[in-house]
Amino acid sequence: MSERAQQFNAGREVRLRKIALFIIFSLSGLAFSSWISRTPEVRDILQASTSTMGWVIFGLAFGSIIGLTAASKVIARYGARLTICTSIILVSAGLFVVCLGLAIPSIGTVFAGLALFGLGYGLIEVAQSVEGSALEHQAGKTLLPLMHASFSGGTLIGAGLGSLAIKLHFDAVYHLLIIGVLIVLIVLGISKYLPNGTGKEEAVSKSGVDQQAAPAIKIWKEPRTLLIGVIVLGMAFAEGSANDWLPLIMVDGFQLSAIAGTTIYGVFLAAMLIGRISGGFFLDRYGRVLVLRVAAVSAAIGLLLVIFGSSVAIAVIGVFMWGLGASLGFPVGLSAAGDDPNGAVARVAMISTLGYVAFLAGPPVLGVLGEKIGLLQAMIVVLIGVIIAGIFSHAAKK
Repeated sequence: MSERAQQFNAGREVRLRKIALFIIFSLSGLAFSSWISRTPEVRDILQASTSTMGWVIFGLAFGSIIGLTAASKVIARYGARLTICTSIILVSAGLFVVCLGLAIPSIGTVFAGLALFGLGYGLIEVAQSVEGSALEHQAGKTLLPLMHASFSGGTLIGAGLGSLAIKLHFDAVYHLLIIGVLIVLIVLGISKYLPNGTGKEEAVSKSGVDQQAAPAIKIWKEPRTLLIGVIVLGMAFAEGSANDWLPLIMVDGFQLSAIAGTTIYGVFLAAMLIGRISGGFFLDRYGRVLVLRVAAVSAAIGLLLVIFGSSVAIAVIGVFMWGLGASLGFPVGLSAAGDDPNGAVARVAMISTLGYVAFLAGPPVLGVLGEKIGLLQAMIVVLIGVIIAGIFSHAAKK
């Protein structure tokens, strides 16, 4: 085979790998927002209080924490591709169990389904980020914001389908079952375009010494990596709190209908999508630090408008600014974690874990707090996290 033909084939493999990753990111977003779009109905079906819903949602966080903490070792042993395939099956199975819990109905069964969903979700989010970081370095260009834009695009589609399903009075059980079948078929079909073994490493050397433990210990002691983790914690918390609570905030805090609450959640997702699509241009032109600082200011102002806004119109503007500001913290943090090729996979896995712990485990705490002081007032905690992320944004400098 000629050198030109080899270059063409290599380029084709990269393009197919990129397309497959974009689709996988979008489908994980679709699965997540499909669940979120039906939370007002789920609360009614289960006859749950705000505090009880916080514990139900904690099922997703509980499973996700297990998946996130295990992800780096699973990826190191089996590679990102196999991890992605396995995790999407777990996500789909989790949706099926959630549907069973809604049909009974049973709070415990829904909790168990969300825990299974979360286990798969935690694994796939780290695996696709590791795969995306590797592709970003192979291509030599900023790709992670666009990949997370695909995630946001998937969440936007999921929210749109959820709003349509509510409007058409389409049963939540059938809706989530269809989503579960759809995502697993597509991901298993396109996974062949991902390379076999990204992030895979020999766990044990010939001497029997664990090769994974030493890098992990060093990474947790790196000041820059830890500060990047703080940035991602604050911004991912801002994103996750909106994903879990925004429809209910609009319903309870502003006395809107379920469909109106889900539609405004769509405004947040649209803002996230816009921020991530345009993020690459601004990052290449102005650098990570300035972009992160502006993003933190935008998210903070947005949260203030939502918490203290006197009307729905002001709150909607706040939701948009909140989403725009929260859009880049996570992908920029992942890019910064992958700057040094030596130990990049371990750093990306660590930052992914921190981000998704904040994204998934933080919001249930807001449910318990919201039961005491109201969901709107509970968002002040999110505001503080965003401000702290903005203060430490200098750590993301290349």
